[in-house]
Amino acid sequence: MIHQLTAVDPRAKIGKNVTVEPFTTIGANVTVGSDTWIGPNVTIMENVKIGKNCKIFPGTVIGAVPQDLKFDGEDTQVIIGDGTTLRECVTINRGTKALGYTKIGNNCLIMATSHVAHDCIVGDNVIIANGCGIAGHVEIGDFVVMGGLSAVQQFGKIGKHVMISGGSLIRKDIPPYVKVAREPISYAGINSVGLRRRGFTNEKIFEIQKIYRAVFQMKMNTTQAIEFIEKEMLPTMERDEIITFIQNSPRGIVKGYGSNKE
Repeated sequence: MIHQLTAVDPRAKIGKNVTVEPFTTIGANVTVGSDTWIGPNVTIMENVKIGKNCKIFPGTVIGAVPQDLKFDGEDTQVIIGDGTTLRECVTINRGTKALGYTKIGNNCLIMATSHVAHDCIVGDNVIIANGCGIAGHVEIGDFVVMGGLSAVQQFGKIGKHVMISGGSLIRKDIPPYVKVAREPISYAGINSVGLRRRGFTNEKIFEIQKIYRAVFQMKMNTTQAIEFIEKEMLPTMERDEIITFIQNSPRGIVKGYGSNKE
């Protein structure tokens, strides 16, 4: 049902069983998937694609132009996957010519007043708690949980299955499967509870712990730790994913707690 007190551009494509509440504005070239609910006072600007079974709460603004002084009016978009919930006053900006889009995955929950800037890629099943700020070009892997009032510096990378303490300032990349906390942000162990909830065996969790013991606790620098892991540990998907993430981190990963090594 589309309420009569809405403004929907005739070029928008609205799927079956979509509800649009009063005083919402939907711009040109917007696609909304079936069974999505859009609350009152939502603004969806042009070139936005929203998946099926989404819930978008009042005050949310999707597809505004980037807060990037280099933006020159290029034709870019926002893509939101199926089953995602955006709570009150979330803002998600369009991409720039650098990537062309900002993307939120499937089954995500972005809580009230959080901001996702231009050219970000957020994976599936991600939870971003209230008041988080995610700067431009950030990549967030699947199943990440970000505590409230956290902030991620531009071009940051956060691996899969990471748990981030509330109020964190994230200036370094965070490799997969770990918890991070404290100030400055640092390694706080394996996200073992989250991994068990998602079907990881105790043997697999122990393997990941051994890898990160070498990275953070054996007083080796990053290059030495990777060489040790490749030599001493059998190749697995998780081992190779961790090594690849660390090797491809241009700004470096977070430190171990109390560590002085880069």
